[in-house]
Amino acid sequence: MSTLTDNPPMTSPATNPPAAGQVYPTFAGVLRGEWIKLASLRSTWWALASTAAVITLVALASAMSLSATTDDPALAQGIEQMHGAEVIAGGFHFGMLTIAVLGALLITGEYATGLIRSTFAAVPSRIPVLGAKALVLIVLTAAVTLVSATLSYVVTMPQLSQYDLVPALDDPGTWRVFGGTLYSLTAAALLSLGIGTLLRSTAATVTVALTVLLLLPGTLSFIRLDWVETIVSYLPLPASSALLTTGATETQGAYLSTQASLIVLAAYAIVPLVAAAITLHRRDA
Repeated sequence: MSTLTDNPPMTSPATNPPAAGQVYPTFAGVLRGEWIKLASLRSTWWALASTAAVITLVALASAMSLSATTDDPALAQGIEQMHGAEVIAGGFHFGMLTIAVLGALLITGEYATGLIRSTFAAVPSRIPVLGAKALVLIVLTAAVTLVSATLSYVVTMPQLSQYDLVPALDDPGTWRVFGGTLYSLTAAALLSLGIGTLLRSTAATVTVALTVLLLLPGTLSFIRLDWVETIVSYLPLPASSALLTTGATETQGAYLSTQASLIVLAAYAIVPLVAAAITLHRRDA
């Protein structure tokens, strides 16, 4: 006669895997995976090419318009106060828009295809995924800024040399403008990444990003009230102007100190990312 101890119930080890057997990728592995995913998308290269092209073309147009400016005696005096680096970086405003689209696609594309579920299944803590995406985005933004600045420098050289405006590489003003361009583009990209993580929709993210970056500054600038002008100066685009000028010419938002501009743009990048990181823990993919 058999007993319960003679025939113990069969259990499958697969139903209760030991915790020690769980293996999660390192941050370096997550970073490598994010780079592979981003580099494999055609939209990535289109966004980067568009950013470089628009910055370069606008810089060229700005340089070519100098000849028309000299024909007006009232405007000719302004050229003497102008810095050549400001002309080269003249297209960065449009570059902020295209780089913001890239920041949105980096996360919303995965939500659209459902790939984000596999990503979070491989990295259950989720925060390393967001950190890796942000780091890859910063590297790409730095690369496209360097390419754009170089191309803009080359194509504007003939026009700038006619007015003795070729920026010297040993001039602190040159590096202030180029550094401000990189800082501003990076802030716009991270802002869009954070918003995209929160909204999970490409259309909604691009709409919000373009509203904050372009629509609000353009619309509110027509309202001539002191408190409205103060609000406008703390929006990303006007605030970045303080970093993209040498102080010789007056620009909206440029009256902010350098420190204030750095803090404002950092807040636009960090706050959405922190909110996104908190949200990732509180809702399902």
